[in-house]
Amino acid sequence: MVLTAAADASTRPLTGEGMRRLVSWVTGVKAHTVPDSVLRRAALVVADDLAATVAAESEPQVQAAQAHLTERATAKEATVFNRAAARVDRYSAAIANGAAATWCELDEGYRLAPAHAGAYILPALLAEGEATGTSTEAVLRALTLSYEIVGRCAQAFPFASMTVHPHAAFGTLGAAAGIALLRGYDADALLAAVSAGATMVFAGPYRHAIDGALVRNLWTGVSAWAGMQAADLAPVGFGGIAESTYDVFVGCFGTTAEPTALTAELGERWAIANGYHKLFACCQYAHSAVEASLVLGEKLGAASRNSSDIAEIVVETHPRGLTLTEAAPPTVLSAKFSMPHAVAAVAARGTGGQDAFSRDTLDDPEIERLRHIVRLKPYEPIAPWPKDRPGRVTWHLSNGEVWTEAVENARGGADQPFSTDELIDKIDTLTRAVFPAMPGTLHRLITDPHTMAASPWRDVVTKMTTQ
Repeated sequence: MVLTAAADASTRPLTGEGMRRLVSWVTGVKAHTVPDSVLRRAALVVADDLAATVAAESEPQVQAAQAHLTERATAKEATVFNRAAARVDRYSAAIANGAAATWCELDEGYRLAPAHAGAYILPALLAEGEATGTSTEAVLRALTLSYEIVGRCAQAFPFASMTVHPHAAFGTLGAAAGIALLRGYDADALLAAVSAGATMVFAGPYRHAIDGALVRNLWTGVSAWAGMQAADLAPVGFGGIAESTYDVFVGCFGTTAEPTALTAELGERWAIANGYHKLFACCQYAHSAVEASLVLGEKLGAASRNSSDIAEIVVETHPRGLTLTEAAPPTVLSAKFSMPHAVAAVAARGTGGQDAFSRDTLDDPEIERLRHIVRLKPYEPIAPWPKDRPGRVTWHLSNGEVWTEAVENARGGADQPFSTDELIDKIDTLTRAVFPAMPGTLHRLITDPHTMAASPWRDVVTKMTTQ
């Protein structure tokens, strides 16, 4: 995108002023003034993203990466959330946990713009909180307010198309914000850290997720480490400026800028309350089609038939769903970003969970057959949010029958949330085999965060990880 000099002359300073106002407001919010519903949402994000991190601990690549990233650890400050539960220096813990955070595609995300703010903030924030003995209340406050910064920046700098992956674009900014808030930086120091973090993001191609390049799963880990460095060094003079976010996103990445998104309805509309949770282990852009396929699968079972009766699958989806085109995914990451694989695996296995995207599904003959008979089409018309990510799946059976199911908006967002019980069941499934005490501890955090608020976060971690 090319801006005229006049447009740049007006929008750049407006964006800088918006960043100043945002961080000034954020630093003034005390924990006890955060609405109860928002605090509970923050507790749920912590629990959900921790479970997603633990769920990846048995993956060979994750095990190898975490061993490498922690082999030269210099202290015993923070926990790596795998079976060994090693305590290492906070920087090593942040990058190791960050490398696992998005592996399973079961972490939560922000619904109003492409961003997984919890995964950007928590690997660094939880390591810092454990290392310093900070209270759980302070961790929840820092998460809530740094989520506000990430969510608003993601809305203020929208990409016209999916070119740079949000994990690369917003990760370092989010980690820097979380650390700075936990340390109690004033507005000037917070702005310096966040703006420094904004300049330390990187151009990770969105296409890497579709192609299955596993470096994509490392972006959140490297961002956690880099964000901590930004927060460390900004107060001693290595900060950015208020206009840094504009210069990076508009000047380097070519986004547009909407400065009002940085400050509109501050304290009335909370970013963390506009997230979504996942029960399906794949890109959220495929979730409506997965839901529709599950309904068709129930119908198939009731008719005493199986997936071999399907001759063609037509998926009508929204523009971002149309980007998920890979019919022969080479890795599990690629499978999670493949619409053909998602609907084929659901048809063959009757689930959209982990079992539909495990390594063995890549070579499953029936799933492979079904992937190659999937045809993607635009869903028309696209309704306004929250019905802007619809999916319609049509099965053409070999006997000539045609079955169709449509889902206008997948469950999991603020408009159609999963129940607390559903999410606790998910957390239990993902964590119990590794940390038997983790589901119960996270259950208490979700249902009664105020009781646990005064406890040091490191004590909560000890309770979760002690066998």
